[in-house]
Amino acid sequence: MSRFLYITIAVLSCVLTSFGQEKQEKPRPKVGLVMSGGGAKGLAHIGVLKVLEQEGVKVDYVVGTSMGAIVGGLYASGYTATELDSIFNSIDASALIKDYIPRISKSFYEKTNDEIYALSLPFDNFKLGLPKALSRGMFNYNLMNKLLAHVRHVRDFKDLNIPFLCISTNVETGEAVILDKGYLPQAILASGAFPSLFAPVNIDGKYLVDGGIVNNYPIEELRKMGADIIIGVDVQDGLKTIDEIQGANDLLLQISNYSTIRQMRDKIPATDIYVKPDIVGYTVVSFDEGKAIIERGATAAASRLEQLKLIGGNKNILKEQYVPKFKDSIFVNDITVSGLTTFTNRYIHGKLGFKPNTKISLDQLSEGINQLNATENFSAISYRFDKDGTRDNFILDLVENPVKRYLKLGLHYDGLMKSAALVNITQRNFLLKSDVASLDMGLGDNLRYNFNYFVDNGFYWSVGISSKYSQFGSSLPFRILEENFRDLLPEFRNAPSKFNVDYSDLINRFQLQTFYKQKYLLGIGMEHRYLNIKSTTISQDGKDVYFEKNNYLGAFANLTIDTYDNKYFPRKGFLFKGEFKNYFYSSDFLGNFTNYSTVLGQIGYAARITNKLSIDLKSQVGSVIGGESAFGMNYFIGGYGFAELENVMPFFGYDFLSLGGDSFITGKIQFDYEIFKRHHINIAANYGNIGKNIFENSDWFGNVKYSGYALGYGMQTMIGPIEVKFTYSPETGERFTWFGVGFWF
Repeated sequence: MSRFLYITIAVLSCVLTSFGQEKQEKPRPKVGLVMSGGGAKGLAHIGVLKVLEQEGVKVDYVVGTSMGAIVGGLYASGYTATELDSIFNSIDASALIKDYIPRISKSFYEKTNDEIYALSLPFDNFKLGLPKALSRGMFNYNLMNKLLAHVRHVRDFKDLNIPFLCISTNVETGEAVILDKGYLPQAILASGAFPSLFAPVNIDGKYLVDGGIVNNYPIEELRKMGADIIIGVDVQDGLKTIDEIQGANDLLLQISNYSTIRQMRDKIPATDIYVKPDIVGYTVVSFDEGKAIIERGATAAASRLEQLKLIGGNKNILKEQYVPKFKDSIFVNDITVSGLTTFTNRYIHGKLGFKPNTKISLDQLSEGINQLNATENFSAISYRFDKDGTRDNFILDLVENPVKRYLKLGLHYDGLMKSAALVNITQRNFLLKSDVASLDMGLGDNLRYNFNYFVDNGFYWSVGISSKYSQFGSSLPFRILEENFRDLLPEFRNAPSKFNVDYSDLINRFQLQTFYKQKYLLGIGMEHRYLNIKSTTISQDGKDVYFEKNNYLGAFANLTIDTYDNKYFPRKGFLFKGEFKNYFYSSDFLGNFTNYSTVLGQIGYAARITNKLSIDLKSQVGSVIGGESAFGMNYFIGGYGFAELENVMPFFGYDFLSLGGDSFITGKIQFDYEIFKRHHINIAANYGNIGKNIFENSDWFGNVKYSGYALGYGMQTMIGPIEVKFTYSPETGERFTWFGVGFWF
């Protein structure tokens, strides 16, 4: 009641004063809005803003902390409450609290990095470390830049549609920092940089984190701006009882709330209209329940209608609040990059995907920053646009990641390669600027390694060398030998229907490659390959039979186009892989080598049918051209759940490597339904032909020899997919069940 009387007196005093001022507009009390932090609970601020607009309450000043700064900054820039409601209801909730980078924005190296390792840890000086934060916050930074592009040249927040400021905390001193000037997207995200979740934001040499630590309800700063009447929205947690504290997280949050709640004892009485939404049961990360939280805010504000009506009544509120948004392209006149010591400007331009004197859309900008962020070469990335006549100068501030060495780990099991632990050492800036060296060791039933050294030259041709070794033991059907070793068959009269082989494959490559927009990769180079394939099941003259023991030299060219959104469970995108090789030399272990070429291609397309249901179509083809291939260069298909080798591919309905030949073609269709988040059921069918010279006539097209069907369940986990497939082939009547655990490598 006392606040109600105060507001009444304040309004009347302004009106009465106006009678003594001839020919002057009636002054009205200046209304200030303060919004506290609270993570996802801060979405209640939007509900309050809706009610303020409905009642015609014009807000003259806005201050906020954390989520209150984000909502408040957007509102101050000229968004209406309805626009804010639409924005936050359309955002992927999980993307707000993690450094979400779309797969399409990652380079081919970075895609691989994300799709085989379960854990990555700093390993400088051969000592393990932990990341300082889970996220650099670049998804949020890109989002704010896109939403605030219409005020990108504003450097004093008094010049916004509504004067604004926010609060942050200096992580080194613990002092409050008032942000009322600078670059708006950077300021509001510094106010909301929750410690350990988001990395500190560097502004003018100060490392800033969430302002809620020191001042989660900056009412004093609002009064200093000139507010006569203060509307306050408080979405902070109260103290919990011992029974409500369920674990360590609750306990730490309780302790961090002590000082904030003590401060509120003095701040609540100083608030003229105090709005406290009932958001018990929601947490700081309940973004997926945003709609309900916004409604709670509207309900709380509606309970203060009597007071709001006294200061409201502006019929033009929406017209005054709305500011047209920027949806055009930006002409980048110049690019200024600071903070580079071990990377080059051309590397940065290549990752951004644009150069000076280029017109870019806001989506292109986000894509370029995502590509730069995905490299993990920078611990902090910030940018802004400075006005340059009718154009913009793009200012990019980078902090190079001081961590140059990483230890990465993974786990996998499948029926072909069996179980393995993956240990990786990655060293950045190994020999040159913008280079990376990586060594994978697969330790388990079958020893494997993969070494890559790559110098990334951005838009220009990049250079790399690689060495990959694989080995495994498997059983093959005897019929595979019939067309490749007929001259030896008399020796194998008593051979079983299947025979065991030990397979070893070493591939060394030197290559040049260039890419375009992280989607298209073109490579050329030279290859050395050593194959060693022998059988201990069958023998000749009492000795193990070697089917391959050869060195090969060849040249290759390949093209990859990959826009899949997920390697293992794609829901949209396109995939094309094509490679041509010519082998011109062999150590000729069997004395029958002739120059020949191989062609191997794959094409795929995935699309959503509904929000939960998707279809994935794939086809593969391979063939030897112009000569007689060696046995080890033939193609083998069968099984599922393993990383494809050079010429070993999966095929439902048949056992591993049970079908072989120098040419093949397969097609697969799969329907995948995400029954709930990260859990999938799928059905699939594949068809194909494989054998010797199958493309010599058109029979391969009209006469499908092999087919298989599968029913599967898959779960996406931090170590990779966990899958089970039940498969059947109508030609053989055989059934197989395959299990796979972890990323394929």
